[in-house]
Amino acid sequence: MGPFDYILTGGGMAGLSLAYHMHQSPLHDKEILIVDREPKFENDRTWCFWTREKTAFEPILYRNWNRLQFHHHNFSKTYSLAPYRYQMLRGIDFYQHTQAELKKAKNIHFLYGDVQEITSETQGASVLVDGRRYQAKWVFDSLFLPGEFKPEPDRYHNLWQHFKGWVINTQRDVFDPESPTLFDFRTPQAGAMRFIYILPFSKREALVEYTLFSPKLLTEEAYNAGIEGYIRDVLGLSSYDILEEEQGRIPMTDQPFPRFSGPFHMPIGTKGGRVKPSTGYTFLRTQQDSQAIVRSLLQLDDPTHIPPDRRQFRLFDSIMLEVMEKNGGRMSEIFTAMFKHNPIQRIFRFLDEDSQMLDHLALFSSVPPGPFLKALMKTGLSPGR
Repeated sequence: MGPFDYILTGGGMAGLSLAYHMHQSPLHDKEILIVDREPKFENDRTWCFWTREKTAFEPILYRNWNRLQFHHHNFSKTYSLAPYRYQMLRGIDFYQHTQAELKKAKNIHFLYGDVQEITSETQGASVLVDGRRYQAKWVFDSLFLPGEFKPEPDRYHNLWQHFKGWVINTQRDVFDPESPTLFDFRTPQAGAMRFIYILPFSKREALVEYTLFSPKLLTEEAYNAGIEGYIRDVLGLSSYDILEEEQGRIPMTDQPFPRFSGPFHMPIGTKGGRVKPSTGYTFLRTQQDSQAIVRSLLQLDDPTHIPPDRRQFRLFDSIMLEVMEKNGGRMSEIFTAMFKHNPIQRIFRFLDEDSQMLDHLALFSSVPPGPFLKALMKTGLSPGR
């Protein structure tokens, strides 16, 4: 096979998204090779996100909500999201839809094997897969090869967003199927930011997820105890069935991820720094990045002319990570103040990096100033730290 116009190493969300956007554009006749270890056949993850615009994946959304709840011991509120919606997309639905569409095209090829090496060359790049080399004009890379990312804890913040969730079925009506819970801080904080995240599917079925932002992971027993305690003490349930379990961890770091690993080698997805450092949200950021790459290729036959990350928001991310690291036990207080004194639309604009100075002033004036001033003094004087 080959040579190709583009090789995409990694057939997960980032690789399939970029290939899908290429296929839906005037690039649809380009020769494309997608390389991954094996096909995606399992529901291995779920993506949730807020958006004002329709995405390319509206037909396969699993849930779509117009409201969100926030809870603390001394404050609770249900927010109307308009013009935003909160959406849920299951991994299995995304994989099946994108793979089926891409496999209809004779010029898009799937190859399953181990990527051993990616090499930039004079007029393009090549990928070594199970001992065989494949050539392309550009390689778009979403795979982490061993040893590629080396954390620098002395210079940058490195926390984890880590979680364990149960899909439970109850014997009585408990949940509001029209209102997910984005944050419920009615759980012991124990020195770190801990909250419950709920995605309701009916009045008696929901994903209940115990989530932490902290430098260290927990034991399995600690995750289970966190979920059990919330279900018992807050939901008031002593009997329920666990239908499914999910568990994961997302790196929360302001350490830069290079956008280019060679003249014709471009990291994408998490490897390309598309995870929002202070929230872990990545799905829409990856879609926007894929669209920007396609536009650059169409206009200049080169994917490098994409919008750079905005420096002020990288600083905001570093400040928030510093506050989370040094004031984990106070994050419930800080988030409660933020959600109590701001419309959720302003918070979404800020997290989407679509906010203006007046938004920033309103948000910063609504939270306890001490931790943020200390973080600004420390973080603003040096990269990351």
